[in-house]
Amino acid sequence: MSAPALQAISARAPRSDGLEARQRLLYAALALFAANGYAKTSTREIARAADVNISAISYYFGDKAGLYAATFGEPMGGNAGDFVSLYDAPDLPMEEALRIFFTRMVEPLKQGEIVRQCIQLHMREMLEPTSQWAKEFERDIKAPHIAIAGVLCRRLGLARPDDDVHRLTFAITGLAVQLFVSQDLVDAIRPSLLNTPKNVDTWAQRLTGYAVALVEAEALRRKAIAKPAAVPAARSGRKKT
Repeated sequence: MSAPALQAISARAPRSDGLEARQRLLYAALALFAANGYAKTSTREIARAADVNISAISYYFGDKAGLYAATFGEPMGGNAGDFVSLYDAPDLPMEEALRIFFTRMVEPLKQGEIVRQCIQLHMREMLEPTSQWAKEFERDIKAPHIAIAGVLCRRLGLARPDDDVHRLTFAITGLAVQLFVSQDLVDAIRPSLLNTPKNVDTWAQRLTGYAVALVEAEALRRKAIAKPAAVPAARSGRKKT
């Protein structure tokens, strides 16, 4: 084998090993942060669980805070802000926008235990907030909410969202959120609903339909209250004297 070929192989090997080490760190940290919280989890524990040298944390993530931040997005395939632009295009039909939203939202449910750990991590961050909470709120909660509200405004012919549009937005996004929060209940009551990737995809289809129905109900409600009241017909006949 030629010298250049040997150099190429030796250059690729550390990269492959490094990627594996980084992944082990990420998922070990996710499990520990979810179980114990940020403050009670040490970098030494994470490195031991991942079976890597503790210096790997600073090499791949900068520091403990950088690793913590990575656990919020990477295991779920990226943060929610990453795909807002996919369904927020002004010329995208509402149903298609909602289909993209729900498809991307439920996709992580195919990962099983990792999703449970991610939900536990987010719940713990809400109860024991760190500096990460402000970033999570703006990027993963507020930004998608505003985007969906914009989609609804375009369907309802509104320049900006009012209180009822925000109510409707919370109701629609809640359809996806409840699946994550109630995953253990779904597994206990009807495990077939989430036990295969195909069944998770079916959830995306059904939730899209449910959401469209909610929007159409709101459109009908607005149409009904905007319709002027019927004017009583004038009585015929001459006034008696």
